[in-house]
Amino acid sequence: MKAMTVNIPGAIEEHPLALADVPVPEPGDKEILVRVRTCGVCRTDLHVAEGDLRPHREHVIPGHEVVGVVERAGPGCARYAIGDRVGIAWLRETCGRCVYCLRGRENLCPNAKFTGYDHDGGYAEYAAVREDFAYPIPAPLGDEEAAPLLCAGIIGFRAIKRAAIERGMTVGLYGFGGSAHITIQVLKYW
Repeated sequence: MKAMTVNIPGAIEEHPLALADVPVPEPGDKEILVRVRTCGVCRTDLHVAEGDLRPHREHVIPGHEVVGVVERAGPGCARYAIGDRVGIAWLRETCGRCVYCLRGRENLCPNAKFTGYDHDGGYAEYAAVREDFAYPIPAPLGDEEAAPLLCAGIIGFRAIKRAAIERGMTVGLYGFGGSAHITIQVLKYW
């Protein structure tokens, strides 16, 4: 399959990403293989490509705002059917046993692994992910509209929930990146 890999991390003007032919991932236990339809570009992907976040392995494939279709399922999969549309986000797996995971704060898991950093991401024709870390994408939402929700949308929504914001409250946002851009739309809608 065709994929963009981090060849030699460096400034984006130095073209740290390289087009490569790599094997299609083989889904493992409780993993699904997703045919990528679109993948957003997050600042974290640029941090990996530019070396600000040192890649955890050579020639990693970035991209963690992935929307695609389930192509194949590994052993033990039961959550998704072939053809289901799913999303793959930054958080790819956690231990499920630490104090953070047990409290529903798995984003703080010290054993977490990440899409496009520890495992290959969506700048490719296919990506594999544990089925419990794949998100169903509702039919009315287009691929391009869904992709940013898998990073900035998750961050913004979690912030709203953690802050216990309710409809009608006055809210101030500090900073204004992708997650704030989406969060302000949700708050305005409310």
